[in-house]
Amino acid sequence: MVDIEADGPVPGLYSMVELGAVIVEHSLTKTFHGKLKPISDNYKVDALSSFNRTRDDTLKFDDPLYVMTEFEKWINKNSNGRHMFISDNNGFDWMFTCYYFHKFLNNNPFGYSSTNLGSLYKGMVKNTFKNFKKLRKTAHTHNPVDDAVGNAEALLYMYDNMNLNIDLR
Repeated sequence: MVDIEADGPVPGLYSMVELGAVIVEHSLTKTFHGKLKPISDNYKVDALSSFNRTRDDTLKFDDPLYVMTEFEKWINKNSNGRHMFISDNNGFDWMFTCYYFHKFLNNNPFGYSSTNLGSLYKGMVKNTFKNFKKLRKTAHTHNPVDDAVGNAEALLYMYDNMNLNIDLR
């Protein structure tokens, strides 16, 4: 489960500045948190303030090549088989993560696809107006690790209580 925070709406023109992930297993103890220095001069103050950061904060973050290299190592160390990218808003989280993997590492360990947690839930309950967010235990704080853990809790609820067929190995 992955969550990101960015200083604007699209990669390349703006920057991913925080990345959080958790391996979806019942312990929810295998987490990753990266803080990435911006790659663009563009940023939106309101985007940064939505997760309590300033531009000055982000300029002190780590080199994106380092963070993406460490993230790939973490993925390979902590997950088996085909890596699956799942997020709450995969349209947003995926485009930044995929862009950064290709920009800095020339590959993406997740391949070419992602899964949207909200859409998965809507399909399971057969109602496009239903929202999974009530299944989270961890509050949505805009800390990307907290948010990834909360989303993983919801996915585990679907697995444990709604007969979601997903490989958690």
